[in-house]
Amino acid sequence: MQQVFLESHNIKNQFNGFGQFNYHLIKGLHHANITDFKMTLHAKDTSALKDEFSDYFNYKTYKSLSRHPLFRIRKKYDVWHSLNQNIKIEPYHKIPYVLTVHDVNFISEVSSDLNHNTNKRFIDKLNRSSAITYISEFAKASTHQYFDVPKVPEYVIHNGNPLTEVLDLNNTSIKPVTKRPYLFFIGGLTKRKNVHTLVQMLEYLPDFDLVLAGDASGNYATTTLVNAIEKTNTKTRVHLLGKLNTEEKQYYFQQCTAFVFPSLLEGFGIPPIEAMRFGKPVFLSNLTSLPEIGGDKAFYWDNFDAKDMASVFEKGMHQFETNKPEYTEAYIKRALSFNWNTAALQYADVYRSLL
Repeated sequence: MQQVFLESHNIKNQFNGFGQFNYHLIKGLHHANITDFKMTLHAKDTSALKDEFSDYFNYKTYKSLSRHPLFRIRKKYDVWHSLNQNIKIEPYHKIPYVLTVHDVNFISEVSSDLNHNTNKRFIDKLNRSSAITYISEFAKASTHQYFDVPKVPEYVIHNGNPLTEVLDLNNTSIKPVTKRPYLFFIGGLTKRKNVHTLVQMLEYLPDFDLVLAGDASGNYATTTLVNAIEKTNTKTRVHLLGKLNTEEKQYYFQQCTAFVFPSLLEGFGIPPIEAMRFGKPVFLSNLTSLPEIGGDKAFYWDNFDAKDMASVFEKGMHQFETNKPEYTEAYIKRALSFNWNTAALQYADVYRSLL
């Protein structure tokens, strides 16, 4: 039987976007019940994957040495899929190769010099590719903007919404951090997420609190975000929750007034479609992929002046409340349209095109 290798070792960290992508695509491929080819998962901890997926997949244990050219994996698989564009692990032989591009944010975050190691590694991956998949039209357009993309088949396959089941939390033991109406954000508390602008906006929205979920240990959170809270005197109205489990995340989505996401750089953006699954109004920056993901019923900030952001929020909430049934239905429908099982079938077709 023909063999497809999934370079999926980033599945080890499911608190970040790459880890989530790896896990949910693999889960979708399992759901697809594919019988015309066999897939191999590459991961450091294969025992957990075997427990969940049994012998549906083959498994290969990740070793850090395989990042080095001399120790690359030498088995000649029929198709190799590099699930993330930053991966250093490559096949030893020249074989059919699928590259998934999530974003090229490293051009602005690391270096725009094409001779920089990060960019050179990405260019090598592009040139190795037999087919390229992108998680959004924005990811495709920005890749073409900065790089010479080889003339190979290209596909845009949107990520699915990992939040498919709405939990009944009527009897939850979770204690809310505030009894006031609140705006909710979940994601990395990093510079690119631009969360301090929400704190600044909060000064003009005295009736609301702000609940932020995500790792608050990084430099941005401990300096820029903390400084914004101190300068705006919103300390009693901003609540930092850290990382949430599944039940906690759903609780804060269910109870929030709106979801707010002023991110500067997104290859896709999962949290907005998770919020829409609950019919919640979403307020997003109009940058990068977010308009593509949010659609025409989301509300967008075109600048980050605190007063302007508050105005967009107030006008958007009025529009939402005035047409609540229409907006709620549209949000839920859009959230459900992003489906990992559908995405997995599309990836399987890409593999078949190279077998």
